[in-house]
Amino acid sequence: MTHARIDDLDLPLSELMTHWSQTIPVFLRHKMLCFGCLIGPFHTIVDACAEYHLDQDAFVAELMEAAGF
Repeated sequence: MTHARIDDLDLPLSELMTHWSQTIPVFLRHKMLCFGCLIGPFHTIVDACAEYHLDQDAFVAELMEAAGF
């Protein structure tokens, strides 16, 4: 069994927020509607960054900091 990795760009957002709920404020701070979205099980960090025109590396760094990495 493999463990989820917060920097796994293929990890669905719903799983990311389930494993690391402390990342939810990062999404909210960027005014992203990902938390509770029905597409969350299908969208990844890559999808969300493209949708919201965010720098992917900077966003992942924010998520990792929020999660304590």
